[in-house]
Amino acid sequence: MKKKTKTKSSKQIKKQVGIQPLADRVLVKPEMADDTKSPGGIIIPDTAKQEKPERGTVVAVGEGKRTERGEVLPLRVQVGDTIMFSKYGYDEVKIDDEEYYIVSESNILAVIK
Repeated sequence: MKKKTKTKSSKQIKKQVGIQPLADRVLVKPEMADDTKSPGGIIIPDTAKQEKPERGTVVAVGEGKRTERGEVLPLRVQVGDTIMFSKYGYDEVKIDDEEYYIVSESNILAVIK
C-alpha cells in the first residue's frame, strides 16, 4: 500500500483555509464562470440566473475512506488537481468570505489534465 506524503504546498493551503476534510471528502475552490456574453454576442446581465459551477481546484483532501477491515484507502485526487464534480453533489461552505465546496470522492467525476 502506497503511503501518502503531504507536500509543503498542501500544508500552506490548509493553514490559509483552516479546514481539513474528513474521510473521503475533498475541499474544492469552485471555478466561477466569467461569461458575460452568450456565444451569439448577447450581453447577459448579472441578475440572470447563473449555472452552478461543475469544476474546481482541490484545496485540501481527507485521509481516505476506511474499509470494514480498518484499512484506509487513499484518495485518487490530490491538492492542486482540477476536477469535475456532480452538479448537486456537494455542500457549500464559506471561509473568510470565500466560497468552497466539500465534495465526497464518489461525486468526483473526472480529473481535468
